[in-house]
Amino acid sequence: MTLSLTLIGIGTGNPEHLTLQAIRAINAQDLILIPNKGKGKDDLAQLRRDICAEVLTSETTRIVEFDLPVRDETTLDYRKRVDDWHDAIAAVWQATILAHGGADRVGLLVWGDPALYDSTLRIAGRLDPAPELTVIPGITSVQTLTAAHATVLNDIGAPFVVTTGRRLRDEGWPEGAAKVVVMLDAGGAFEAIDPIGVHIWWGAYVGMKEQIIIEGPLLDVRESIVETRARARADHGWIMDIYMLKRG
Repeated sequence: MTLSLTLIGIGTGNPEHLTLQAIRAINAQDLILIPNKGKGKDDLAQLRRDICAEVLTSETTRIVEFDLPVRDETTLDYRKRVDDWHDAIAAVWQATILAHGGADRVGLLVWGDPALYDSTLRIAGRLDPAPELTVIPGITSVQTLTAAHATVLNDIGAPFVVTTGRRLRDEGWPEGAAKVVVMLDAGGAFEAIDPIGVHIWWGAYVGMKEQIIIEGPLLDVRESIVETRARARADHGWIMDIYMLKRG
């Protein structure tokens, strides 16, 4: 029988962000896989455990945890590092599923939405044989950020760009963008751009009980954001943050 793999968007880890479709999908699985990302990041696995404890009512669904491979940071070629890492993750998925035989329906709980700055779909494409794939959309951190600040993502008739901290730092403000949403920032990429006339809406752990938000002219609040981010990371051992920038 062909493996059925369901990628379930879970939003930012808040059980209240789950859709009814996501809850039904969780309960329809034989096996839910939960990755452990290593020391200092157990909160991420715990949030998935908490979600299952909150919504899982099926007595036949098993929860299995696995250790996520560590990405090689020594190879200079960024794409090769990522590709090798994804190969390793796919191999661990396959081995974990095989070790728990009888699972025809397997689910993975994916932060935010599986289609926005997430590699789960690409990793799933490495499985052999290819599974039957189902994707359940989830609330993204972009939506949760704008909701937290009670603001709008786009201005009327104006484009916006969603990018990464690495690209903002290396390439500067994206051409033609009125607003820029920055994800996957290792920290403070906004310091690489001219702050004059730029407004920022920043948030960490958006949608969670630990949520922190700061908003204002970038020139005025950038130091506060950097300090707050460092303190939050030290307190929790990890951080997920996102921000939106607007010129003018």
